[in-house]
Amino acid sequence: MKQFFLTVLGVFTGLILFVVVLPIVLITIAMATASKPTAPSNTVLELDLRQSVSDQASSSPFSAFGGSSLSTLQIVDTLAQAEKDGRVKSLLVRLPEGGINPATADEIRQAIRRFRAAGKPVIAHSQGFQPIGTAISSYMLGAAASELWMQNTASFQVAGFAADDVFLARAFERYGVRADFEQRYEYKNAVNQYTQSDFTGPHREAMTAWMTSIYDSAIGNAAGDRRVEPAALKTTIEAGPYSAQQALALKLVDKIGQAEDAEAEAKRRAGNRAEIVEFGDYASIQGERKGSGRDAIAIVGGEGAILTGRGGGGGFGGGSSIHSDVTAKAIYDAIDDKAVKAIVFRVSSPGGSPEASEQILAAVRAARKAGKPVVVSMGEYAASGGYWISSEADWIVAQPSTLTGSIGVYGGKFVVADALARFGVDLRGISVGGDYADAFSPTQTFTAPQRAAFAASMDRTYDEFITRVATGRHLPPARVREIARGRVWTGAQGKGLGLVDELGGVTEAVAKAKALAQIPADRDVRFKRFPTPQSPWEALSKAFGVSSEAAHALVAIGGVMADPQAQVLLGRVQTERLRGQGAVVLADQPLN
Repeated sequence: MKQFFLTVLGVFTGLILFVVVLPIVLITIAMATASKPTAPSNTVLELDLRQSVSDQASSSPFSAFGGSSLSTLQIVDTLAQAEKDGRVKSLLVRLPEGGINPATADEIRQAIRRFRAAGKPVIAHSQGFQPIGTAISSYMLGAAASELWMQNTASFQVAGFAADDVFLARAFERYGVRADFEQRYEYKNAVNQYTQSDFTGPHREAMTAWMTSIYDSAIGNAAGDRRVEPAALKTTIEAGPYSAQQALALKLVDKIGQAEDAEAEAKRRAGNRAEIVEFGDYASIQGERKGSGRDAIAIVGGEGAILTGRGGGGGFGGGSSIHSDVTAKAIYDAIDDKAVKAIVFRVSSPGGSPEASEQILAAVRAARKAGKPVVVSMGEYAASGGYWISSEADWIVAQPSTLTGSIGVYGGKFVVADALARFGVDLRGISVGGDYADAFSPTQTFTAPQRAAFAASMDRTYDEFITRVATGRHLPPARVREIARGRVWTGAQGKGLGLVDELGGVTEAVAKAKALAQIPADRDVRFKRFPTPQSPWEALSKAFGVSSEAAHALVAIGGVMADPQAQVLLGRVQTERLRGQGAVVLADQPLN
């Protein structure tokens, strides 16, 4: 009886998905993929950076269902097209009140400067700079504009760069939780929040160093764009906070006004009958840059934690991860594509599985062996496993504020048996086989033999990491050990250490890839993106077992799913699906 009800429930759920959810999805996609409008002849692009900005666009074909958001690469790509688009006359940037990721700010700033170099003005507007996160990076972005506006009631509260961390050691001790970890080595600080009650000396040293690097870089960039001495700007900023009027008097901003005033100025500069077009809408109109020419540069993307496997694939929205099967295959596909002469591998990852990282690195090696240079373009971060997968590329490009390095490893477990016992929950374990079988049981700490075996595995992974960096960066292993030990560096610091070759973004990475592939700098190339993005129709085909052509035609014929003809087609598609699986079904029944 239980199985019967489960079967009925499964059938009912399937019917709901097919009759209700699928039609809604198809209609939405059809509307989204309908003919797109064109940009007005005098366009002002409005780039709103108050929303979240990822490093790369979501790979999910249904990402639109998770809410619209921009990515750094999309912004760079779209501004590059806008530079050459005669309809786009100016850019209006809405700045965040808090911080923005420093490396993201670096790359967007570079794109804004190229836009201005094309003779097109940029107006930035701020409703205040709050002392939250890397607000200095937000100010740096505003300083890159032709004019920086500030709301009259806003405050300029950028006075430096502060960060906080939470330490749980005392709470764990109080409630009976034991954090049993191994780390390689003293700068691998990810576990400190569980094992310490304050910053250790190495933790404080490394964090202060990279924060200072980011802060000084932002001050230097802003000073250059504002045409003042870095030391003078730093002194002025650190003497704050200021009101909008004070900031204007100190020449930290150019104008005071509402967002509508800045918008009017951007329109005035764009010419008669200028219209505001949201950045995402223009990006949708233009699409991704495809380039032109016989030769192609492959763009392989990877953002998020590095994991083994293929991932769930194509959820509605969802987060980003680098799945080793998918990313490795993307690189191998680029190797097999005869038109591709070089690969730009965009990496934005804090790390993850060593095994997954090694699988991806093996694909990078294969590309180089096949004669296709690999240039890594680092995004927000490429640390730990993110550096592992980058280490043997031909060339590494990073932003000054990219967080990279962290050449180290950690691992362990939480022992929670005592904590649960305080609430009357008894956690017990049984194991058979060797002593290591229950090494990661949460009921007890590592035994001495287990700890020795686990520590040895940590040492092996660390040594393998050192070897890969030494090989890829052409550094003596002893030197790599000096700069490794789990320490995080910025791109600017990494360049001085030999971990990074060049400071810049994806634009510089593409230029270097062309040079390594011996393609003349003035010759146009095509851009081919891997893995090939899956269309919503293809995703629906995979999810529901119908062909993408059938799904697309269904909407075109039916218009809306309430149309009886469309319902008939839906029934026939489902029937053909079942027949293809060898199922026996009733003949089609006419609708009443």
